[in-house]
Amino acid sequence: MNGELTKPLKGKVALVTGASRGIGRAAAIALSGAGAAVAVNYRVNRQQAEQTCELIEARGGQALPFQADVSRADQIAQLVRDTEDAFGPIAILVNNAGITRPEPLAQITEQSWDEVLTNNLKSVFLVTQAVLPSMRRAAWGRIINLSSVAAQTGGVVGPHYAASKAGILGLTHSYASLLAKEGITVNAIAPALVETDMVRSNPNARADLIPVGRFGHVDEVAQVIVLLAQNGYITGQTISVNGGWYMI
Repeated sequence: MNGELTKPLKGKVALVTGASRGIGRAAAIALSGAGAAVAVNYRVNRQQAEQTCELIEARGGQALPFQADVSRADQIAQLVRDTEDAFGPIAILVNNAGITRPEPLAQITEQSWDEVLTNNLKSVFLVTQAVLPSMRRAAWGRIINLSSVAAQTGGVVGPHYAASKAGILGLTHSYASLLAKEGITVNAIAPALVETDMVRSNPNARADLIPVGRFGHVDEVAQVIVLLAQNGYITGQTISVNGGWYMI
């Protein structure tokens, strides 16, 4: 019984996209700490993904790195196969991978729009579709999508980014309503500015925009991810981790 309390996700397999750094890395470490075996997805930087795995293994957890561009269906199919061959059926999905393109409004091109929407929104749809068969067979699943305060306020990146993150909220609501009776919950997290490489590279990101007066920490987002992975009664919700930037 004590093990179930300290490792509530023991026996579960989690796939975290974009887990080589930032929020994805923190999520992978936190899910492992709760007992899950973790597939650490990365697109380019294998060394950083291996570092994530090493941090997990140093804490006694299980993790392996898996390369895939999650905007491509063929690579996602291979990612899911490789993960399930290594660990078993995927029970927890964290759709975290994404990009930003901070650009002046007049300089946002069709190519930039397509790139952001493909990487941030289409990828969530493709990966979710790929893992759903295993979750539906098990009648158990947790899907956690990383949106952004930009979906609610417009943010400081641009309309292409805000639209991609708002689309994630629509996907979350639809999947949640369709899957609720199958033991599968689907929720979104909408962080504000969190200390990551992505935020550091954005000249418009300022802590004074946030009521609490600081950027968020990746661990503060990861804690909510673990909560949603454990809870079977929260679904279709957007959890704001934003320092008070957007209040409802």
